[in-house]
Amino acid sequence: MSKLEQGIQFMQEGKWEDAAKLLTEAIQEEPKNPIGYVNFANLLDVLGEYERAVSFYKKALELDDKLATAYYGLGTICYEQEQYDDAKRMFEKAMSCGLQSGDVYFMLGFTYVQLDNDRLALPYLQRAMELNEQDAEAAFQYGLCLARLNHVKEAKPVFEKVIELDETHADALYNLGVVYAFEENGEKALELFKKAVKQQPDHFLAGNGIRLLEQEQ
Repeated sequence: MSKLEQGIQFMQEGKWEDAAKLLTEAIQEEPKNPIGYVNFANLLDVLGEYERAVSFYKKALELDDKLATAYYGLGTICYEQEQYDDAKRMFEKAMSCGLQSGDVYFMLGFTYVQLDNDRLALPYLQRAMELNEQDAEAAFQYGLCLARLNHVKEAKPVFEKVIELDETHADALYNLGVVYAFEENGEKALELFKKAVKQQPDHFLAGNGIRLLEQEQ
């Protein structure tokens, strides 16, 4: 196992100091290998050292301007710092350079959500859900985007899928309850709102939904 591979393994195990030592040595031994810089930038990002991480991602791109993972890393930092236009550009660049993972589709879609453009977010969130079939959060955000665009009928099976993946997902339980309320099935809506509150006692919207429906009974 190379120092680069060992450093990545230490990162996965949360051994940050060991990872930093080996990744630094890997860069020193192969200063023209952009992968070393990307992985060291990933480490810095995890540790919250964003400015240093950006410099290492940029160094990687100086060596290989088609390195999709470096653009993705820069995108996540821009997103974390609420620089959504820059994040969008970086994620799009990562995709144009060949990155087609569910994560990049999710992040680009969610960036569009932050930019208040659900219409453009929708296809990316849908693709993220398709690529990460077991990812409850990807499915939930897709369902939520559908609902905001008034595609309530289409959102219903998506929220049901989220609950199949994670029966404790309070927001999915609440939003599915809203769908049933929209369909004028108050009994089912009330049941789902109560389940949401059971999972998250301070869920204000679900609690409010319960009060409104119980007043109607």
